[in-house]
Amino acid sequence: MSKKRKKKTKKKKLRIKYKNVLIFLLVFLFIIYLINKILNIHITNIYIKGNTYLKDQEIIELAEVENYPKVIDTLSFVLKPRLKKNNMIENVKISHKNITELVINVDENIPLYYDNTKGKTILENKKEVEEKYNTPVLLNYILDKKQKRFHEEMKKIPENIKQKISEIKYDPNEKDEERFLLSMNDGNYVYLSLYKFDRIHKYLDIMLEINKKFNNQKGILYLDSGDYFKVIG
Repeated sequence: MSKKRKKKTKKKKLRIKYKNVLIFLLVFLFIIYLINKILNIHITNIYIKGNTYLKDQEIIELAEVENYPKVIDTLSFVLKPRLKKNNMIENVKISHKNITELVINVDENIPLYYDNTKGKTILENKKEVEEKYNTPVLLNYILDKKQKRFHEEMKKIPENIKQKISEIKYDPNEKDEERFLLSMNDGNYVYLSLYKFDRIHKYLDIMLEINKKFNNQKGILYLDSGDYFKVIG
């Protein structure tokens, strides 16, 4: 091969090499640009799901996203610890829709009752909070050995029935150390024993029949023993 041809081939290889380097640099710079663009994208919408007791704004403030931060700052490992500091939040799932839409799905720790002796609301996982919610009010102290069973029974009560209970009084007598008196929002009273506490689950059905029989008169429903109704007033 002549020197002239060798020289031409060498120049061609150099041009190809420079061209490849230039393409690589352009691609690299474009990737850097895209990454920078993505990292600076801000949240445009926030959706809160699963909450009943906590307000949307409370959750937004707990997550510290009220100013619509960058998407990178709203990832699960960032927001989840902030939200779970609140006793009312048992669990939380963070997701993004169309990249810029933040979805916060919370699993709340349900308030069971307000303990009047402590001045605190008792939650499903036994944690206590200062806030007072629309729950039954426990008026007096329960013996420690009865407390655990009472808490478990309260967890089982359907929400629509729990909303019918206004106050709960631990009211033991000589025959039954586990007796409770429930004051209902409809003006009736119910006696229950811990080992029969689940009978309150059928309260609406029971009262439907009683109201027909006693013409909607108010009274005391004895579900602790005898299962009978006594008109008062």
